[in-house]
Amino acid sequence: MKSFLSIFFFALGHLAFGQISGSYTALDEPVSENQPIRVIVFGAHPDDCELGAGGLAALYVSQGHQVKFVSLTNGDKGHQDLGGGPLARRRYAESMESGKRLGVAYEILDNHDGELLPTLENRLEVIRMIREWKADIVISHRPNDYHPDHRNAALLVQDAAYLVIVPNVLPGVRPLKKNPVFLYTRDRFQRPNPHRPDIAVDITTVYDKKIDAADAHVSQFYEWLPWTNNTVAQVPKEPAARKQWLSDGLKSRSAATPEIRKSLEKWYGPGKTGNNPLAETFEICEYGSQPSEADIRKLFPMFSGK
Repeated sequence: MKSFLSIFFFALGHLAFGQISGSYTALDEPVSENQPIRVIVFGAHPDDCELGAGGLAALYVSQGHQVKFVSLTNGDKGHQDLGGGPLARRRYAESMESGKRLGVAYEILDNHDGELLPTLENRLEVIRMIREWKADIVISHRPNDYHPDHRNAALLVQDAAYLVIVPNVLPGVRPLKKNPVFLYTRDRFQRPNPHRPDIAVDITTVYDKKIDAADAHVSQFYEWLPWTNNTVAQVPKEPAARKQWLSDGLKSRSAATPEIRKSLEKWYGPGKTGNNPLAETFEICEYGSQPSEADIRKLFPMFSGK
């Protein structure tokens, strides 16, 4: 009898879970063509959102949609000469300028750089921001990455992926009626598995806007990162030349590999993106809403030229 009851309740639990999960594995409320799409991007540091989704953000904004960037740390460690509060304030100002150039909202949390942890407090903060933004799409890092802040940012966003629709979690903030689509940005890491370009977005026409947004992060792209790479002497002094140097240096991050070209052809059609397209790619996270191809085309109206 005990064995029978154990099997019975195990099966019942799986049945119940299947019924519940079925309620959030697709878009419950399809995006209306007249309703702005709402996107929130989480980076571990100021400038991470621009690198992973700056071109996509520019495309959405140009079409009247709403985008918010969030840095989960204040970036107060990322410099060779400056640190603490003065660096955090500088990076805040750079982020606000970047957001202004892109036309996106920007928020920075006061967690120390290099110390981000997937705590309950931080998870609830991520849930709050996703709910308050009423996000259709949530974008962040993958959980396999060289930087612990990147990995923990990914864990925080993953841990929010189901809980954003649970009323008894953070009951003071209204839960979402539908689960957003959660996406990972592109990276170079191969283990335990490489980034999969499920969705590829041609950013060739807005690449200059992506660079303009990155250019606002002077402390990072012209000082700190060149210092870490021993290339400070190569950074031009004149602003226009400096921005061109940045543009040339970042193009490899947007280069279209054969796999990315295949994804571009799927979404835009063969030959529709030119000979040397620049692209941002996104991998669909298994923990959020699992969109159909039709859902993706509604959420990414740039594929139809709209």
